[in-house]
Amino acid sequence: MVRFYLVQLEPVFELYCSPVNFTPESPPFAISSPADYATQLESHVGTFYTTGMVEDHAGLENGRIDEASFLEQCDQVWNQREAMLLHELDRVDEGLLFCLFDTPDRVQHMFWRFREANGSSGGNGLAGSDAHQWAGVIEEQYRKCDQTIGKVMDYVDDETMLIVLSDHGFGSFNRGVHLNTWLFEQGLLALQDGLRPSHEAGDFLQQVDWERTQAYALGLGGIYLNRRGREAKGIVDDDEAPRLKTAIREQLGGLKDLERQTTAVRSVADRDLVYHGEMADRAPDLLVKFGSGYRASWETALGGVPEGKFADNTRHWSGDHIVDPALVPGVLFMNRPFREGGRLLDLAPTILEGLGAAKGPAMEGESLLL
Repeated sequence: MVRFYLVQLEPVFELYCSPVNFTPESPPFAISSPADYATQLESHVGTFYTTGMVEDHAGLENGRIDEASFLEQCDQVWNQREAMLLHELDRVDEGLLFCLFDTPDRVQHMFWRFREANGSSGGNGLAGSDAHQWAGVIEEQYRKCDQTIGKVMDYVDDETMLIVLSDHGFGSFNRGVHLNTWLFEQGLLALQDGLRPSHEAGDFLQQVDWERTQAYALGLGGIYLNRRGREAKGIVDDDEAPRLKTAIREQLGGLKDLERQTTAVRSVADRDLVYHGEMADRAPDLLVKFGSGYRASWETALGGVPEGKFADNTRHWSGDHIVDPALVPGVLFMNRPFREGGRLLDLAPTILEGLGAAKGPAMEGESLLL
């Protein structure tokens, strides 16, 4: 199923078609558990979006729809999600009920540029002359959150534990860091046939000379060593890895953007100090903690090696949270006394204690309840 939005009739007819969604009543494969739950839910609250990232942020980014129509769609998504939650609150009398509202995340990604000085994200320039019209959109999203929480609280009694959680905050993203280009300049990443960092290097590390490359970046802030026995053409032995990681941490941490006279990278963390457990070896070897206003560049995310170490972010996607976690802390509210300094890892043990159950043996966190 799709939704259509009539953009304009003249001078040129424009009709926007949303990304394709599965119908809840007959998806090609199960989108709920049990499989018939989606159909039952639709019969009670009406049809609803079923894609992963529901809000049409790409339509706004590509100029197919404008800010007003994007926010209109966001309201539709919010109302659907709230209807689902209230429907289940009418039915539940014990156990755990969880509902995710991710629309505030999408709105902040796309509207943060209107919060910046002079309506632009440090040179983004996409806010336009009507920036004042959208300056309070993000705050309004939080008011909408408060209104929904107020409705939920009408269902809460003395035996009910209510947790309101945001797993991260937000900040400006007006400048990207080309991590692969930085690695190239340090002699840690090499390109084939004498290529220099540029658009000719392509995406997905296509032009990397792996026999001369010790480290590379891919994704949003991860740096990997070209390890022998792990990568197909790895050259870094296990006994060399600690020294190499230390060198990258010391040289990249504190990286300055001389053009802006600001700190682009606050620090770099070793994976071994961040992740634990049997899946930890799948994480990047190093994690870059960016400074305020900075993030891994769009090119870095796809394994590009462009010219220069920095680039202005000129997209509508102008707010982000892929920075130093200290700069974008989440929020936690509970209707029970709880200790300060909580981590996301602590929520599962907290919920289990609230249900009278012990935490699982693989859980690293501790209950926050006093």
